[in-house]
Amino acid sequence: MQTGNVLAVILGGGRGTRLHPLTLSRSKPAVPLGGKYRLVDIPISNCINSNIKKMFILTQFNTASLHMHINRSFSFDIFSNGYVDILAAEQTMTSDSWYQGTADAVRKNLQHFVDPSIDYVIILSGDQLYRMDYSEILNFHIQNKADITVSVLPVEKEKTHAFGILKVNKDAHITDFIEKPKDPDKLAEYKVNDFSIFPNNDQIDPDKKYLASMGIYVFNRAVLNPVLANDMVDFGKHIIPASIKNYNVFAYPFCDYWEDIGTIGSFYEANLNLTKEKPDFDFFDPESPIYTHPRFLPPTKYTNCTIVHSSICEGCHLAGSKIEHSVIGIRTTIREYSEVKDCIIMGQDYYQNDIKSIPLGIGKGCKIERTIIDKNASVGDGTIITSKKGYPNEDHENYYIRDGIVIIPKHAVIKPGTII
Repeated sequence: MQTGNVLAVILGGGRGTRLHPLTLSRSKPAVPLGGKYRLVDIPISNCINSNIKKMFILTQFNTASLHMHINRSFSFDIFSNGYVDILAAEQTMTSDSWYQGTADAVRKNLQHFVDPSIDYVIILSGDQLYRMDYSEILNFHIQNKADITVSVLPVEKEKTHAFGILKVNKDAHITDFIEKPKDPDKLAEYKVNDFSIFPNNDQIDPDKKYLASMGIYVFNRAVLNPVLANDMVDFGKHIIPASIKNYNVFAYPFCDYWEDIGTIGSFYEANLNLTKEKPDFDFFDPESPIYTHPRFLPPTKYTNCTIVHSSICEGCHLAGSKIEHSVIGIRTTIREYSEVKDCIIMGQDYYQNDIKSIPLGIGKGCKIERTIIDKNASVGDGTIITSKKGYPNEDHENYYIRDGIVIIPKHAVIKPGTII
């Protein structure tokens, strides 16, 4: 289909408390992914690969890092009619409040969506990992003469508390919707036995008996104004359930890999999954590449290293170290006799000219396991960091524990010989 009449709106998210401390100084969409990307690169790249070239990104909290990344990474030439524009929360003559939720964020920016060529608005999250050709959901939306389309996927009962759960009829028309159900008796009413709206429905995991909203919505532009002409603040909790009564709301079946990067645990697992021989999400897909900030870095230099099932980004210097099942970000330095296992090392924003007593990167003789080390951290010689599943959440001066994972925050300095 032609996509010149489609506008993408990417939500920048709230405070990101569940991803703390990775969101201490950045918003969720700006959190690094896979060693060289940011989470926001995923929906923007999906749009570009779907030939959607008109995008707004709505931002509010800790926006500097996200704004800088977008400005450096995404620009279209003057002949393309495309743009990736940032709309930060702002005070106006009609409102002086922050965004109160996903729907409120879109409502407060409707005055910017007045392009007469726009017929459809696709609303996306900035903190999910998946690959989707949005032209397919748009075709589905048009063919069904839908007013609103919600992308859905099957989930297990244990995960339903984190999603909007819905019922559909045999034509994929949504008949009921409940946001993050807690009552088991109420949840039982939403159990699905017929997944015929999905292609290859015989291959769906039998443990996945519920349909969950992915937080991806397509609206007819003409419908967006009336459904937001109220004080409802959230799409999943308010707008979609209310719209079912008055509009044609359909469920678009999606059955590929999708992960909501909402917690430290999900972030950790999604990153380490990238190190598998056949990862669930593959950055090597030539038909649908993921775009990011273009850098001009030297190739990574290895000196007498042992590397097993790991992803190593460009510009690193690895000397005499052992790396196993880890993601090593750009410009990372790992020095002699150090061992890194089951770790995410986010790397460095710059090379260090003035070497301090504890230089950037990982020092000599360190042993680090099950740890996330944020950007520009310095880990002194002989440091030992280990963690296990089940460790309680704790906050310390130079490190945190979340979901049984140690996190060394951005710019942290860990003294030589530290044991965590």
